[in-house]
Parts: sequence; C-alpha cells; structure tokens
Amino acid sequence: MTERENFFSIIKRTGYERMPVMYDFCPYLKETCDDKVEKLYEEIGFTPSPMIRTKGAPVKDSDTEKFRKYYDTLKEGATIDIYGVANEPGSAAAMHMTHMRHPLENMETLEELQAYPFPEFVFDEEEMAKQLEANNKLKAQDKVVCGNMQCTIWETSWYMRGMEVLMMDMMSDDEMAEFVLDKVTQLAIDQAVYFVKTGADVLYFGDDIGMQRTIMMSEELYCTWLKPRLKKVVDAARAINPDVIIFYHSCGFIEPFINHLIDVGIDVLNPVQPECMDFKEIHDKYGDRISFHGTIGTQTTMPFGTPEEVRAEVFKNLDIAGKKGGLLVAPTHLLEPEVPWENIKAYIEACHDYTRQ
Repeated sequence: MTERENFFSIIKRTGYERMPVMYDFCPYLKETCDDKVEKLYEEIGFTPSPMIRTKGAPVKDSDTEKFRKYYDTLKEGATIDIYGVANEPGSAAAMHMTHMRHPLENMETLEELQAYPFPEFVFDEEEMAKQLEANNKLKAQDKVVCGNMQCTIWETSWYMRGMEVLMMDMMSDDEMAEFVLDKVTQLAIDQAVYFVKTGADVLYFGDDIGMQRTIMMSEELYCTWLKPRLKKVVDAARAINPDVIIFYHSCGFIEPFINHLIDVGIDVLNPVQPECMDFKEIHDKYGDRISFHGTIGTQTTMPFGTPEEVRAEVFKNLDIAGKKGGLLVAPTHLLEPEVPWENIKAYIEACHDYTRQ
C-alpha cells in the first residue's frame, strides 16, 4: 500500500500494513527533540504520518487591532485572533499556556452582538485554484491533505462569549445564544467548504464537550444547540465531496455523545483519553461504526510511564483494534516538557515494530 492507501484503509477498517506515527510537540520539546526524531527515523527507516495541514480561507480584514476596543486592558504581549479573542501570555515555564479573554462577554443586548465585526472569509477563485494545485501536488507525493478546524462551533463561540455566559444564554433559550452559535456555524461552514473545494482529503473538527469524569453539558442541551449545527457543517462539506474524511476532537469523558457524533457523520474520534474512558469498552460499543485516533495517555503513560509501559500500551490498543485497523494510535494530546525523550522514542519504535512482528 502507498502511505495514502494505508492511512485511509486504517480509517475505513479494511486492514493496513504499517502504523503511522502521529504526535505534536510543545515548543520546548520541539526545540529539544526534533533533531533526535529525525535521526531516529533515519536509523529505523521510518517516516511520520502522511497527514499534512493545508491553508484555510483567508479573512477579508486581517487587522486584529480593531478588537482592542472590546477590552478595558490587555497584558503586554497579548495576541488577538481573527475572532477578536485575546490571549495574554503565561509564564516562561509554560509559554504555550495563556489567559483567554472574551470580547463578547459583557454584551447585554442582541444589537451589541449584531454590531460586532465577525470575520469574513474570502473565496478568491484564482487563489483557490493555486491552493488546489498545491494540495494536488502533496497528494501526488503520497501525502494526506488535512483542513484543520479545531475549534469548530462550541469552543469558538464560548471563546468569544465566555463559557459561563454562553451556557446561561443556552439554558435560558436566549436569542443571543442563537445569534452567536448561528454566526459561528456559518463561519465553520464557509471554512469547511473552502478546504474541500481546495482539495482537502480530511477535515479535522473539534470542540471539547467533555470533562475528566463527566460530560460538559446535558445531552438535551447538546442535542438542542450543538448537534444540529455540527451536522450542518458536515453536510455542507459532504455536499461537495461525499468521501471527505471527518475527524472530531474532544478531550475528556464524552461517551454519551459518541452516538450523536456518529449520527452527524464523524468518521474518526480523537483522542479517547484512557484517564477518562476505557478504550476497549468504547471500541466494543462503537468500533464497528467509527474509528479512533489517540488512546495513549498524556496525563499518565507518556510523561510518567517507562518506555516499556509506553510500548505495551501501544501494542495493547492496536491489539484491541485488530488487523482491520480503526485506530491511529497516538498520544492523546500535545506532548508537554515533562515527557522524556525515551518515552517518545518508545512510542515511535512501537508503531514501527507492531506490524513487523
């Protein structure tokens, strides 16, 4: 199989020849481990996942300074994204951790929300043709083109409105919740359409809807406000390419939501945190209808296990999935500074060795 064929065959649960390596480093590990990873790949004759992130739609107005008026003060070094969400810098020890500020948090009327400058994505035919050509070249090089859309609806909305305020809006059936969620849903549709029209094989959606031991909201609240909107985004993408593969990320315990995610058309669930859900139980219940990405704990095994335990966990979970596939085994989240190089090496070597026994 080619790398593309192997990747899609794992997802479609039709067998596979090798297990791709998939992980993300925090800035510290990227600086200290990238060279070691490259050397290891050379030594064992292995390559990482073929999935490559592509460019999304540009915004009409990329100047984010216009959002500063929505904040009384911002800490020096704060950044503002295209939605107006500000992130104030954290400590030097955790430089990728920030304090999030919400531009819509103090708005009390629908009129205030309606006057807010939400981003507008640009669909330039000439630029889209260039992007499609670039993505087709990646495919010709045996790469899988991914449109990364984490966060999709819920997280983008509460990042802007504030979680507590948006939750109260939703529970009171407030027109302000409807406006914000509809606006963000349309933006997600626009971005998904752009990705698919420019040749993305995969769309990576995501909204954290679980906590460590329980779901973040009731099923009723989820099915009223979020499920139908997520389905609109999935349907819009599949109207253009019925074969586009859709990943969905949510940390935490989300077992009550899995059937709903399957209903809307999700193909791959990430990350199935072992600290929150048992992979075997989840696989036994849902593994014939959805595939998985993750399962190697970044709260436990990766930072605090031995290399032997990392290897055993990779093998155990791949054994659960079986020869047909259905699992892209990987750390469940960003690898943080406390993860030792020996455990990263053990994970990579386990993926390499598993199908070569």
